[in-house]
Amino acid sequence: MASIYRGSCLCGQVSFEASGFSDKAAACHCTMCRKFHGAAFGTLVEAMQFKWVSGEGLLQDYKADNGTVRTFCRNCGSSLGFRSEGAGFDAFEVAIACFDDDIPVKIDAHIYTANKACWVEPDGQVPNHAEGRP
Repeated sequence: MASIYRGSCLCGQVSFEASGFSDKAAACHCTMCRKFHGAAFGTLVEAMQFKWVSGEGLLQDYKADNGTVRTFCRNCGSSLGFRSEGAGFDAFEVAIACFDDDIPVKIDAHIYTANKACWVEPDGQVPNHAEGRP
């Protein structure tokens, strides 16, 4: 039987489940991820068999100038994830910090480090890419 991993927003009104994850999970240092997550970087992973369990009506999308779509809870503002323009939630990259359960994911890269905050240094234990993955 497959494991189910649960997550939610800060207020708990939006919740979701996933049954697995991509083997690629990056810490993204681009300006948009830093601002969207309010942190030095956003850490995202593509979730398999992702589904919203509750609060789908509270989801709000922000479409950036580059076409990326960032989803957050309209009630508490929690950053929930990211997808490309025109993509559905079957291609959703979830903000790892929103999972309530421990998940079997390891960061495998730091990306867009050319845009990193001046007050943070990637640890060097995984590859660092000035832009996206090669």
